[in-house]
Amino acid sequence: MASNQPEEESIGALIARLVEDGKSYGRAEFDYYRTLASQRFAIARNGLIAGAIAAVLGFATLIALLVGLILTLATFMHAGLATLLVIGGCCVAIYFLAMFARDKITAALKPRNGRRP
Repeated sequence: MASNQPEEESIGALIARLVEDGKSYGRAEFDYYRTLASQRFAIARNGLIAGAIAAVLGFATLIALLVGLILTLATFMHAGLATLLVIGGCCVAIYFLAMFARDKITAALKPRNGRRP
């Protein structure tokens, strides 16, 4: 007489199936996040390009502003002294901005309540 109960799998076969299911799940999750990241990048790509162009134009504008400031000051003093004055002012501004940035980054990286974030 044949029984209607299915044949039970061994523990080894169940563990092997569990490992394969885990690998399949991991691959599916990886593929999902890779697809999600590529879609987000595709959406943001044009914005990133526009941002890079804006940064280049901003730097060009800043250079033009500094050259104009040097030329304007050169009408009141020697051109070399005007250049040194503008460069010195820029160096002072760079120093204070760099110190401000360092302090903020250091504060953000400090552990809270003795624990690292």
